[in-house]
Amino acid sequence: MRAAVMQGLHKPLTVETVPDPVPGAGDVVVKVGRCGICGSDLHMTEDPAYGQSAGSILGHEFAGEIVELGKGVEGLAKGDLVAVSPLVSCGTCPACRDGNVSWCEQFGLQGGGYAEYALTKPNQCVKLPKSASLADGAIIEPLAVALHGIAMGGMRIGDKVLVLGAGPIGLAIAFWARRMGAGRVVVQDVAEWQRERALAMGAHDFIADRADPIGAAARALGGKADMVFECVGMPGLIAQAVEQVRARGTIVLLGLCTKPDTFNSFAMLSKEVRLITSAFFTRHEYEAALDALDRGAAEPRLLVTDTISLAATPDVFEALRMRTEQCKVLIAPALS
Repeated sequence: MRAAVMQGLHKPLTVETVPDPVPGAGDVVVKVGRCGICGSDLHMTEDPAYGQSAGSILGHEFAGEIVELGKGVEGLAKGDLVAVSPLVSCGTCPACRDGNVSWCEQFGLQGGGYAEYALTKPNQCVKLPKSASLADGAIIEPLAVALHGIAMGGMRIGDKVLVLGAGPIGLAIAFWARRMGAGRVVVQDVAEWQRERALAMGAHDFIADRADPIGAAARALGGKADMVFECVGMPGLIAQAVEQVRARGTIVLLGLCTKPDTFNSFAMLSKEVRLITSAFFTRHEYEAALDALDRGAAEPRLLVTDTISLAATPDVFEALRMRTEQCKVLIAPALS
């Protein structure tokens, strides 16, 4: 099969012919229909902390058709269209049975979606309803990440919500916050590129004021935020969020930042601000994201700005290292 393969840190991907995956007992092989390029994929090729190296096949936001079943697989059949959760787990322990798979002792993260075929486990597959496309299946993961952030933060109806960062996760936060009754949702970024998309997905306002970001946010919200969602992962944004949130408000960190960061803990303490981290999602949240699409929510589909072939993946991947007007790019391996 063809796959876009890592050549090492700080090196471009290369499309190569690699062995087809062979299912062992309890495995399934998925013919990848769509796979999203995630910002964390870019980080994986730059930072050794992610554990990826030459030979790795990235891609954890994918959906496709089951084409092979290993011995003992039940509940799935060849031809089923599925979205694949990238959260690897045993599927049988108490945490897995409760849907909290990220706390399974065998927890891990799966890639492999930048290829024509990928190997996975049945408990990671969620069947797509007839109303959902393969592209829908590929955006469930970022939607679930955002929904988990909302749940972890404990957002309440009527809250003033500030979202830092207009990438896919930030825009998905705006979608869920508006859908779940936030009184005011403002997305803040350093560029105007995603303004219309943010407003279409649920934001009441969008600001990109580099000169006075704190004042601009306060004016757009009508005061300090009840909740600030940091969806960028850059040093300095926790400190900014502390200034932007009200006393006894909440800051939720979703952005992946592998660099050291500093902030004034006294400023946070004096306001009794809650600082919460949010990673991954539950099985219920993953299914709830799919259910929102199945029930007619069209806004999340606005995340997708381009669909490309495997052959185009290395060049597009490199281009995404720089800020562009793209939001979520999907790979369609069957495209020539």
